[in-house]
Amino acid sequence: MRIFVAGATGVIGQQLLPLLVAQGHQVTGTTRSPAKLDRLRALGAEPVILDGLDGAAVGEAVARAEPEVVIHQMTTLAGAKLGNLRRFDREFAATNQLRTAGTDHLLAAAQAAGARRFIAQSYAGWPGDRHGPAVQSENEPLDPNPPAGQRESLAAIRHVEQIVPAASGLDGLVLRYGSLYGYGASDEFFDLARQRKVPIIGSGAAIWSFLHVADAATATAAAVEHGSPGLYNVVDDEPATVAEWLPFLAQAVGGKPPYHIPAWLGRLAAGDVGISMMTEVRGCANAKAKRELGWQLQFPSWRLGFTRGLAAPARSTAADA
Repeated sequence: MRIFVAGATGVIGQQLLPLLVAQGHQVTGTTRSPAKLDRLRALGAEPVILDGLDGAAVGEAVARAEPEVVIHQMTTLAGAKLGNLRRFDREFAATNQLRTAGTDHLLAAAQAAGARRFIAQSYAGWPGDRHGPAVQSENEPLDPNPPAGQRESLAAIRHVEQIVPAASGLDGLVLRYGSLYGYGASDEFFDLARQRKVPIIGSGAAIWSFLHVADAATATAAAVEHGSPGLYNVVDDEPATVAEWLPFLAQAVGGKPPYHIPAWLGRLAAGDVGISMMTEVRGCANAKAKRELGWQLQFPSWRLGFTRGLAAPARSTAADA
């Protein structure tokens, strides 16, 4: 098939493109940087320079590619300062624009070009209802009252999750990736953990769901041909509390055990978002993604991924999808 991947030079895109090419698809990949055009060619894609917030340019690029499938991977997550939780919405402002206006532009272009399938990126974890079940399926609501510092980011995620599955004339799938790690993903956060700059705040009872970038790529490749319209939690098999995974991570990256600090001190340092991320957020269940996408994980647990999947890109093959 002809596949259009918007945001193809991100950490997921760079592992996704070779999978799609290996499956025999004709892939067009976009980047905002002329310096990355050769990288896209090396990955097997036809490269295009594109600003995802320029609606006319998006429409023209998609029309030229005539795709049957459009994949939305546009973010600026690589530039966000993940250690600055007090400014969460400010750090994610550009990604929020790509999840709102960028999604609207790309979706309209896909419909106009006659595409039949649209796959968009979302996020699993902190957007969920903090007062809901400890591990949540796609049927659970998003947080009705998020911390003030995350309201704009949650509104952008809500926009993607509402508009894509309901798009007229398209099979719209939204993949909620867990907290990404692996080569090129979360390097800043993991380095902070190695330096003992990520403490366990309060109880450390928040539950996180992780995902290796290689598994994000294989799930996305699987979604090209499998799955009905809707939401999919694309996470590993082992949701875990901060108190459990953070000491393991620190050891895996060669650091000392994390400090423990009381909640009141954590609130001063990281604000309400930090308290939520460390003590309140819920995990996600992946049964639907594995069942409907036919997806198998290379790293079913963060325990395996933290010890074996950080130093170099994991090998991804079409068979994994």
